[in-house]
Amino acid sequence: MVAGAHRSTPGDPVSDGLAESTAPTPVAAVLKGLCPRCGATGLFRGWLDFADRCAVCGLDYSAFNVGDGPAAILTLVLGGLIVGIAITIQLRLDPPIWLQLIVWLPITVISVVGSLRIAKAALLGSEFRTAAHEGRLAPPETEHRP
Repeated sequence: MVAGAHRSTPGDPVSDGLAESTAPTPVAAVLKGLCPRCGATGLFRGWLDFADRCAVCGLDYSAFNVGDGPAAILTLVLGGLIVGIAITIQLRLDPPIWLQLIVWLPITVISVVGSLRIAKAALLGSEFRTAAHEGRLAPPETEHRP
């Protein structure tokens, strides 16, 4: 395990080496919604909401700052891709605009929301593996240099 990646308190089941023997692969954790430390199911409480903590090893999911980064990136990337495809279809086939709206709006929403779960799980797993945390400013030096 990476130094500093252990975020639990002393005395919990993970302190005895449980995490090293049962940690899932990053891909399996992301696709199946597994705890990045022990591999237990239940990373998500709902479709996009993380559970408070792992029921098996007690990893506190609220300690990770996933934020809105995955939503913004997915909206920009998938939105750009879908708009490009819609413009190409409009220029080549010239369907009515109402048909374009009926087709592309649901596809856009479903693709962003569907991939958001995967992106959020990937970011949480990455933060766990790299022991990411907020940046802090170093305390000011007490010595003055001439």
